[in-house]
Amino acid sequence: MISLFIILWGCLLIGLMAIGGYFMFRKFLKRLPKEDGRSIMDWEEYYFEKTLHKWSQAEKDFLEELVSPVPELFRDVARQRIASKIGELSIQKDEESITRSTLIEGYILATPKRDHKFLRKKLKEKNIDIAPYEPFFQQSKEDYQENWEEKYKQKKS
Repeated sequence: MISLFIILWGCLLIGLMAIGGYFMFRKFLKRLPKEDGRSIMDWEEYYFEKTLHKWSQAEKDFLEELVSPVPELFRDVARQRIASKIGELSIQKDEESITRSTLIEGYILATPKRDHKFLRKKLKEKNIDIAPYEPFFQQSKEDYQENWEEKYKQKKS
């Protein structure tokens, strides 16, 4: 009986360490510098800090509503990642302040497809038309075609 308990306890510890190691490894990969010398997390922090002054209280509150379904343990990370994507879009659009449109667009692009159902529901509750954002909903990674990066680079140049 005790040997069975020890085996189960060992399996549990190994499983928990594997899960923790997986998340630590993912964070490590995000910290590795890319071709431009900056990591994904460096760029997230850059856009977040660069656009911090552009956020109005109403937009901060709306973002907080949108990240509310994220478990509290991960909410800060999700909020920063989404806010940095919104900031990046704001810089690209050369906006003076974060608009509701940019916030929704950035949220769609920064979140996985499974979260879009919640966003659609929230936008419907707020009586916000979803039609202008449909192309962004379609840009989910699961919908990308083969060689999309090459086509995007050709289209951009």
